[in-house]
Amino acid sequence: MTTSAIHTVTVLAGGISHERDVSLRSGRRVVDSLAANGIQVELRDPDASLLAHLTSDRPDVIWPALHGASGEDGALRGLLEALDIPFVGSTSAAARLAWDKPTAKELARRVGVRTPRGITLSHDAFRELGAAGVLAAIAEEHPVPVVVKPARGGSAQGITVVDEPGGLPRAMVDAYTYCDDVIVEQKITGTEIAVGVIDTGDGPVALPAVEIVPRSGTYGFEARYNAGETTFYTPARLDAAAGEAAAAAAVAVHEALGLRHLSRVDLIVDAAGTPWFLEVNVLPGLTETSLVPMALDAAGYELGLVYAALAEKAVRDRG
Repeated sequence: MTTSAIHTVTVLAGGISHERDVSLRSGRRVVDSLAANGIQVELRDPDASLLAHLTSDRPDVIWPALHGASGEDGALRGLLEALDIPFVGSTSAAARLAWDKPTAKELARRVGVRTPRGITLSHDAFRELGAAGVLAAIAEEHPVPVVVKPARGGSAQGITVVDEPGGLPRAMVDAYTYCDDVIVEQKITGTEIAVGVIDTGDGPVALPAVEIVPRSGTYGFEARYNAGETTFYTPARLDAAAGEAAAAAAVAVHEALGLRHLSRVDLIVDAAGTPWFLEVNVLPGLTETSLVPMALDAAGYELGLVYAALAEKAVRDRG
């Protein structure tokens, strides 16, 4: 991985999403890693002056570290494409596919990756068809245990594991707080893992799977970003066949959605060793407790060199 073509990088972090604090932590870690490799790095919190600044003082590469809609729904990436400024991460079109969880699940299913059975319901339909009737229909078709989550969003915000039928109404309300569309899906029991996928020029490669064991039993927002709340095993405690299947599933999802450079695929591996796709993140967290940096470290990579190589590939991919 060579890094001679990159001199200046602008890291975008912060924003106005629910994940602002996580974004700032990720952005600062990227800045530190790139600066340690001799690259001039600027950290910017996007605001109304950003586009004018990028037009007048163009960096070699943009590194979006904006979690949530502002960085992952494709809008910002589309503007960067219009400005013809290289950026690390997936294109705007691919980001839109991944951002919408029902779409990502369907594309994963089409390439042979198992996905939990479920239903997606808009807030309008929930209200207009009558909450009581809708909840009864959901409970009949998708009996507990189920997972209720926003159809778009990250960092496990708005996600509830429902083990008792009486918990479904509250879970729906909580999920609708974050998104107008909500998924209710079968809960898959097994080993929860995250598989990072990187491509610095030789095609997408799966990193060692990170096994996630939260103290609370649920890998929610607090468990993700507070040290000591979750135990991680890297590589995951899977047998060889299950590990290979998970790696293959992660790369298949990455390719099916047309992602590039860097992604993280979240899976559950059941007792039979079958990986089930949950969701994919085109901008995985890069904080001190995030999973992709753990996997890179376990694979023997030096973070700064990998990040610089990804920035260089962004320049090559602009055309």
